[in-house]
Amino acid sequence: MSALFGPAGNAENFPYKSSVDAPRWLREIGLDCYEYQCGKGVHVGKETAVKIGENARAAGIVMSLHAPYFINLANPDRDALQKTIGYITAGCQVADWMGARRVVIHSGALMKRSRGQALETAKKSLAEVIAACDGQGFSHITLCPETMGKINQLGGLDEVLELFMELDANDDQLDSPFVFASARGGYASKEAGAREGDMKPLFEAIIQHIPAPKGDPDAPLQALISTIDYSEYVGRIGIGKIENGTIHVNDEVVVLNMHNADTRKKLRITKLYVFNGLQRVEVKEAGVGNIVALSGIENIMIGDTICSPEKPEALPFVKISEPTLSMNFLVNDSPFAGTEGKFVTSRHLRDRLYKELNTDVSLRVEDTESMDCIKVSGRGELHLSILIETLRREGYEFQVSKPEVLFREIDGKKCEPMEAVTIDVPEDFVGSVIEKLGGRKGELRNMYPSKGGYTRLEFSIPARGLIGYRGEFMTDTKGNGILNSVFDDYEPYKGDIPTRSQGSLVAFESGEAITYGLYNAQERGDLFIGAGVKVYEGMVVGRNARADDMDINVCKKKQLTNIRSSSSDESLRLTPPIQMSLEQCMEFISEDELLEVTPQSLRMRKKILDNNLRRKHRIHGGN
Repeated sequence: MSALFGPAGNAENFPYKSSVDAPRWLREIGLDCYEYQCGKGVHVGKETAVKIGENARAAGIVMSLHAPYFINLANPDRDALQKTIGYITAGCQVADWMGARRVVIHSGALMKRSRGQALETAKKSLAEVIAACDGQGFSHITLCPETMGKINQLGGLDEVLELFMELDANDDQLDSPFVFASARGGYASKEAGAREGDMKPLFEAIIQHIPAPKGDPDAPLQALISTIDYSEYVGRIGIGKIENGTIHVNDEVVVLNMHNADTRKKLRITKLYVFNGLQRVEVKEAGVGNIVALSGIENIMIGDTICSPEKPEALPFVKISEPTLSMNFLVNDSPFAGTEGKFVTSRHLRDRLYKELNTDVSLRVEDTESMDCIKVSGRGELHLSILIETLRREGYEFQVSKPEVLFREIDGKKCEPMEAVTIDVPEDFVGSVIEKLGGRKGELRNMYPSKGGYTRLEFSIPARGLIGYRGEFMTDTKGNGILNSVFDDYEPYKGDIPTRSQGSLVAFESGEAITYGLYNAQERGDLFIGAGVKVYEGMVVGRNARADDMDINVCKKKQLTNIRSSSSDESLRLTPPIQMSLEQCMEFISEDELLEVTPQSLRMRKKILDNNLRRKHRIHGGN
């Protein structure tokens, strides 16, 4: 048996504003699971849910979801049951977007009936709920009835076990140990009626049923660094688990890395910490199984092994992938520069990006010839988009260029990074996924049935072929698909991948978008803005129906005349503008465009804003 530990929802000391950052924080403090709370209703959008799931997979956090509290399986009213089914299926949809495979539900209230009557109703309702979930494609998600200690609620141990049997639970699940606990009361017991005591029975159950860490306390020291933290006072902090031996302050140790022989160096342990709850506590020694934090080790990296000099031997660890894509981060020089951001100068941007290197071992930051431009290389589109979104939320304002693939020359041939992509998708959407990835130079390596009516597809595809595809994938699969990718290897260049076949609609002048101007402009293509939005000359405001760019005047006003017509008072109807996500913007911009990023807005623009200068530049071939 093994156990995962993590919070249900966000704690009071959660340091971030959004749950998107929760998986990373949980990994930093040594936890390994996260139950997303939808207790007051399912209000999370698909884009946010997908990002939470992607961050959780990147951090190794196991996700689950708590369905709304309004659920009542014991209510005999048919209309109430339909609402319950709606709440649960909505929760399953969000869980599926997040990659969670468990949805926790309440069994329901007694409603002035006996517990036996309520339980029989709950059993019948649960069968209908399961059928509804299966019918909507959520058969791969497990419903988990929650135990509760409230007098007027179903949720006693025997009641939950009966519901488990309705869910076809196996013997291991039914025979698992149970402890009755109250976090508010501060007590735990093996007896359901206990109302006082301490948490000792819970800790004893953990010790009794969960195996102790494997390792030899008398063997030479081996501690594997699995995550990195940073402090302004002590610098990099390596966090990892002691696999063998014991570590003491002032011990002389050797740092090794099985993937990098040049890492070997000798040093002395100056500061040693263990974790007490969420706090780091300084200690003099620590033994096998302890998760420790070590400070004062310069340039310590994930995957490093802290060894005894007597027998230096590196522990195996997955090699950290090298960057595959790069983007230029530039100071915002648009007409709206400095109006929405808190940190806007090149010094602010450069310091923040170099600070990110202290905790993000896959990132590369390089200065360029221009003081206002920094080249940032990352593991892929998702890696870079998370960095951009993080900077946005911290108040930074900047611009980024179109992502570029980092090619290599191997044996005289131009090679590009390839990704091994694994996709789980309902059978109805298999054809669409294969067609789209085939057009992006993806090669189908394997295909076989998975659980719950899903099909697993395994592709090898160039890293550039995934730029902008994740959002398109979620649309094509109606949110039911799951996509994971990992760096595979460098292979010979696969040829050109068709990019956008449409040009941009570019604002002709600065001002405020007017309904009349937009009405005329929407005949030229799809718009990204609505009425009342401030624009500037050279700003991309839409997608042209043709392949070339077109300058349009969205600020144009209707000329006033003293002549009336029968249709003069008819309202102008505008097509709703397309709301572009960060990833969609990164895919859409071309080589002569930039993406302006601020805490409040995402704006696409031409590198050369002036219409006349841009036209001359195009005529002279960029010279």
